[in-house]
Amino acid sequence: MTDQATMIETLDARVDRRSERRDFFKTMIGAAAAIPVLTLTLGGTPLHAQAAPSDADILNFALNLEYLEAQFYFYAVFGQGLPNDLLTGTGTQGAVSPGRAVAFSDPLVAQYAREIAMDEVEHVRFLRTALGSARVAQPAIDVSAAPNGAFSNAARAAGLVGPNQPFDPYASDENFLLGAFIFEDVGVTAYKGASPLITNKTFLEAAAGILAVEAYHAAIVRTTLFRKGIQTPALIDATEAISNARDSLDGATDLDQGIRPIGTSSNIVPLDANGLAFSRSAGQVLNIVYLNRMAVTAGGFFPAGVNGPIRTSAAN
Repeated sequence: MTDQATMIETLDARVDRRSERRDFFKTMIGAAAAIPVLTLTLGGTPLHAQAAPSDADILNFALNLEYLEAQFYFYAVFGQGLPNDLLTGTGTQGAVSPGRAVAFSDPLVAQYAREIAMDEVEHVRFLRTALGSARVAQPAIDVSAAPNGAFSNAARAAGLVGPNQPFDPYASDENFLLGAFIFEDVGVTAYKGASPLITNKTFLEAAAGILAVEAYHAAIVRTTLFRKGIQTPALIDATEAISNARDSLDGATDLDQGIRPIGTSSNIVPLDANGLAFSRSAGQVLNIVYLNRMAVTAGGFFPAGVNGPIRTSAAN
């Protein structure tokens, strides 16, 4: 069976299995999208008093991030982008600076990548269906291996490559895992940070479900990098460098963690002193994906910014 046939078969099976649940969430969000939420912090500073974000605004912010993750994994596994019917919506629909298929050498990494790719597509499909006509279009996204692309700039910021060197997340299993490491931890902290902002319990339950999946994905990536890092310590060093780069973008607090062992224990799960995963505000998340520690509305993996009202990074 070809990759194309496998992709279609897997997508069709998942669509059939989950269609009833999506219809339920679509009905709920249509009734509650206009309900105001508590005025909390989204960008590291309080929101403008006149416009607290709705639950739909928050889910649309999440949808932007899911577009990014899904495109990266879909290219890595299938060598192509998401189907066109998953890209439309409000706001400006943007093109993707594309990646390419990874020639996986480790069959386990290939299987993990395929599973994660399908999960991320389902997140896009679920949020789009739940939001209905309120869903935002996919913005312009850069998942390329270009020397001036987002991955190369992120790798240079972390010191993984030299000033004029590109970083290609599709060149090897290890590079793919490091590319995934950039996203997965951020996704977990983004959903946890958004949870206090969601007032509708139905939407909160849905966000918690996606958070759990993203945490599983992050654990797979971190565990695989740790396993490979036992033989190749430079991989563990690379995760620490990426972690430090993320911390330099999202504020003064040193919360992010790579996978370097702590004493005689592994560090698969990054936690605080209470054993809890930490949170990022929407503004801090945008600092990382825009690759900019200042208050900006575009850059990095989103060259024209995200779609929707939550689109400005925090000023750090």
